[in-house]
Amino acid sequence: MTAEMAAPAWMHEQITAEQYDSWSEEQCAGIEIVDGMVVVSPSASKRHNRLARILANSLEGAAGPDWNADTDFDVRLQDVPLTNRRPDVVVYRADTIDITPTRPEHVLLVVEVVSPGSETTDRIVKTDQYAKAGIAFYWRVEQAATGVPLVYTYVLDPATRAYRDGDVFTGVIKAAAPFAVEVDLSRI
Repeated sequence: MTAEMAAPAWMHEQITAEQYDSWSEEQCAGIEIVDGMVVVSPSASKRHNRLARILANSLEGAAGPDWNADTDFDVRLQDVPLTNRRPDVVVYRADTIDITPTRPEHVLLVVEVVSPGSETTDRIVKTDQYAKAGIAFYWRVEQAATGVPLVYTYVLDPATRAYRDGDVFTGVIKAAAPFAVEVDLSRI
């Protein structure tokens, strides 16, 4: 079996922003583009999706009318080489809902729920990419051995374009800058 038989040719070539923008929603689902190359992600578990949805709903309620919180759409981190990430939850300016692509300047917070196989990417690679893109806040959610999620928060230092460690929450998130939110994650 050759590589061509396993994956279409476009998965072996760098993709430009123009090419990607011409694809249908179905073609873009379940992939990210990193340095112009297609990265296919396996489908998330029901637990993963539920946790992302609960966080998005809670963040939406806490954020007020100026911000939206949603799941499952691209954030265009850079055009050349093309880098699109699909965070599990994105808090973005409400007035940019119809602007495509969503850019870092539209985004306040991205949340990644760590799954088996995404540990290194979520802990290191995405942290660096989101910081370099200028996204102010990053949360990484991990399942602890107890089954109660841990939420690691990071705050951007604009001078260095690197994140500094924020608070770590277990089970219930009581507060998060810049808006207050309470989310009980212990029943996931």
